[in-house]
Amino acid sequence: MIDVRNHSETRGLPVVEALPALGEALAGRGAAVLVAPPGAGKTTVAPLALASAPWLGGDRIVVLEPRRLAARAAADRMARLLGEAGAGGTVGYRVRGDTRVSGRTRIEVVTEGVLTRMLQSDPSLEGVGLVAFDEFHERSVHADLGLALTLHARSLLRPRLRVLVMSATLDAAPVAALLGEAPVVRSEGRAYPVETRWRSRPVDGWIEPAVVRTVLRALDEDEEGDILVFLPGAAEIRRTERRLADGALPAGVSVHPLFGGLSRRAQDEAMAPAGPGRRKVVLATSIAETSLTIEGVRVVVDSGLMRVPRFDPGTGMTRLETVRVTRDTADQRRGRAGRTAPGRCWRLWTKAEQRGLVPHRRPELLEADLAPLALDLAVWGAEPGELRWLDPPPDAAYAQALELLRELEAVDDDGAATDHGRAMARLGAHPRLAHMMLRGAELGAGAAACDLAALLGERDILQGQGRAPDADLRLRLEAVAAARRRGGGGSFRGHRVQEGGLRRVVREADRLRTQLDRLADGAPRGAAAGADAGVLAALAYPDRIGRRREGQRGRFLLRNGRGARFAEPQPLAGEDWLVAAEVEGRGTEARIFLAAPVEAEAVERHFADQVREVEEVAWDGAAGRVVARRRRMLGALTLAEAPLRDPAPDRLGRALLEGVREAGIDALPWDRDTHQLRDRLAFLHRLDPGAWPDRSPGALEASLETWLLPFLSGLRRLEDLKRVDLGEALLTGVPWDRRGTLEALAPTHLAVPSGSRIRIDYGDPDAPALAVRLQEVFGLTETPRVGGGRVPLTMRLLSPAQRPVQVTRDLASFWRDAYFEVRKDLRGRYPKHYWPEDPLEATATRRTRPRD
Repeated sequence: MIDVRNHSETRGLPVVEALPALGEALAGRGAAVLVAPPGAGKTTVAPLALASAPWLGGDRIVVLEPRRLAARAAADRMARLLGEAGAGGTVGYRVRGDTRVSGRTRIEVVTEGVLTRMLQSDPSLEGVGLVAFDEFHERSVHADLGLALTLHARSLLRPRLRVLVMSATLDAAPVAALLGEAPVVRSEGRAYPVETRWRSRPVDGWIEPAVVRTVLRALDEDEEGDILVFLPGAAEIRRTERRLADGALPAGVSVHPLFGGLSRRAQDEAMAPAGPGRRKVVLATSIAETSLTIEGVRVVVDSGLMRVPRFDPGTGMTRLETVRVTRDTADQRRGRAGRTAPGRCWRLWTKAEQRGLVPHRRPELLEADLAPLALDLAVWGAEPGELRWLDPPPDAAYAQALELLRELEAVDDDGAATDHGRAMARLGAHPRLAHMMLRGAELGAGAAACDLAALLGERDILQGQGRAPDADLRLRLEAVAAARRRGGGGSFRGHRVQEGGLRRVVREADRLRTQLDRLADGAPRGAAAGADAGVLAALAYPDRIGRRREGQRGRFLLRNGRGARFAEPQPLAGEDWLVAAEVEGRGTEARIFLAAPVEAEAVERHFADQVREVEEVAWDGAAGRVVARRRRMLGALTLAEAPLRDPAPDRLGRALLEGVREAGIDALPWDRDTHQLRDRLAFLHRLDPGAWPDRSPGALEASLETWLLPFLSGLRRLEDLKRVDLGEALLTGVPWDRRGTLEALAPTHLAVPSGSRIRIDYGDPDAPALAVRLQEVFGLTETPRVGGGRVPLTMRLLSPAQRPVQVTRDLASFWRDAYFEVRKDLRGRYPKHYWPEDPLEATATRRTRPRD
């Protein structure tokens, strides 16, 4: 190794001063947290210095980097510091699809998923003395999982395994506590002053015009140094690149994109020095925020946006969302301008907006798809609660991830990994794609499955000509096959082909084929051209198998119960069955971007063990009747259905009850007598709640199962309700002996002095009423009472024309105080009628005058 204190390229780096304390912490406590700002040298200098520590005993150091580009760059940088040509000697790296290590390798830089595979194959990490987690503040799922598994292995198997967590903006206290109150070592760093310029931008619309204007201004005002521009994603980078190419760039200025999907050559060109007399503009994603060293940068232009994955447990879908940067991310980006000299940062937001930025990004673990993590834990043989986390996985998202793994046959009912699940984990792809490749190999379509997995892991390789591209996955498989035959590029069936993306897909597919050959035990690989893309897609996305909604073109019901649709006209819109491979989960319906048609027969054949037979007796509101049928179901999808003969009468009744709920209790066959019985019972419940059931409208709605359901057995339609004895139903729960007192306590009618029987109105349970013509109650001295004499009736006294003339609950008072005024009015309006001076001695009559 090298003496970093005396090496020409490392001795001035700030982290060198912190190395003695760091080594002492790792030697004594076995764990440490190193906090050092960008440019301090922690990524490369710290591992090189620690590699000579006596406590390492010749074991290797494994350094985790969040991104492949950063891992390769860090390894190459350390190798050059050692005087070696590049990675693969003393310093090596392992990233997906690219490994450069040898028997001489002492420092191994890996991406976080690689560490998980290493731990699963050798839980004790024999031969590894230190695991260092770089840029841990990014809090990726793999970083959190890798740290949790490493600490678990350390506590159970390798107590002498050292753990180092490094970051520039980390809140160190929680991490130190997680590591067992590990020491926190800080390097103050060497920060050159960076001037901040603020520029407002449109709230809505494209960001690229504002970025281009700012870049051109920066080139004009800042005479020295290269410019690093932060944009949220590859699409914005390409649009900005085209605009800059069309603009008036000064002579000697070149533009270089930098994001994960580029070829290694293009990435190296973006990071290399511009050359004498030249300047460069690097258009980068968040990949350039931390570990990467881009030579010559003195100016940063920050769009203020970043792209993060958002997983919705309710839909099972992940989408990339463009959001405002957090405050710590903005500071990281700004610091890139002051690594080697004073610099300037142009921020495309205002000082006022700066105050509203969220301080830190949320850990990815709290928002991501947890299916890969759940599979890794199942293979490891632990549940989340057995490990130590900074933030444990959310219960809902983790439960949904386990459910998906069961559908993919990766875990059993207890959540333990199956042999198939362990093979999936060894493939290193997302569980969906790993399952598809392994099962595809068994079907003789392993090659096509690898091609499809590579396609689904890459941005879409096809672009439409002025419209959205055809969503059919089969086109993409054909494009890959054509590229293998005669090379890719240009156009394919009316679509522009992303040549770089196509090359990456072919390389990744070839890598996956090699892996699959090793794991699939000689299963036939098959040819891509004859593969059924729909079946393969269904293996990867069993929850997104969809059936077209009846009578609707382009709208589908998915197996998981969600809706999905094509936003634009698509050839696949008329398919009866398809698999939605790429969707956006916003709104009530997901938008379908990539899909493949599939035959119903193939769905039933390949998912036969998951198809269930359901006997359904349910209310059909549109038909106005109970429908009984036997259905073959795959999740929410109906594969086939037939009428169900002779369903149980009680099931019919329960289904009809739902129709009653939907229509409301007014749909029941009420008549005058049953309305009154309902009101009488409600009145008695008001008097004596313990003895009489509540039959108010609200109570009836809430207790339909209790009083109505027993009378619905075998009925199917609302019209059948006419056969229900509603009066008997209302009396449900009233014992026979108490029914005998009903008429005495709440009589239906009252006999008045004229001889008439007048119906009592119990509509107001607090004030039952009797509406009767005044002439029919002459001689009635006291107000009639109900409820065993406790409640006086409200007397609504009527004229001969049935119009109210007086309302009273004190009849005696009316005769005494008000009758004579009422008599005057009635004698004038009804002169032929009988209006005696003494109503108490008069004869009551139903006629105009009493008979002599």
